[in-house]
Amino acid sequence: MTGRIHAWLLPVLFAACGASHAQAFDASRSRIDFDVRTRIGAAVKGRFPVFDGRVDTLADGRHQVHLRLSARDLVVGDSPRYTRLARGPQLFDSERHPTIDFDSDPYPPALAREGGTLEGRLRMHGVERRERFVLAPAACARPGRECPILATGRVSRDDYGLDGWRWALADRVRFRIDVRFVD
Repeated sequence: MTGRIHAWLLPVLFAACGASHAQAFDASRSRIDFDVRTRIGAAVKGRFPVFDGRVDTLADGRHQVHLRLSARDLVVGDSPRYTRLARGPQLFDSERHPTIDFDSDPYPPALAREGGTLEGRLRMHGVERRERFVLAPAACARPGRECPILATGRVSRDDYGLDGWRWALADRVRFRIDVRFVD
């Protein structure tokens, strides 16, 4: 064999190395929101305006989501006071825990079109747990490009030690993720 790699050997080498292709989230056209209910039933709504995410296409054709949210940049409504409280040590404690990370389990690409359950590992406030998000069926043929990919999930504040303000806030935090890819 000479110094050349034969054409039939390239796919084998890429598969063996776990070669992948990534589709980056377009932060200017994507949105990640959260809300938590007060004990009297009102919703406190916020968002994560600073985040980084991508969907990798794995060598076996399955996909995997990687998402990192900046807890230091989260905002609650248009209230500087509520934003400061949410970032503070009683809730997200963003100085000690600046990011929230989610890495999905590998999943078939049809999930983005057909909708269904997306499971993976969520790391928040120094705690890592398995969580589940639900993807809505896509409204187009190329989700993430022609239309957003929509996902929702609920997590327990108690599970992650976000136990401040118990007298005022309910336990469940709902995440709503609206993603489009960079062209």
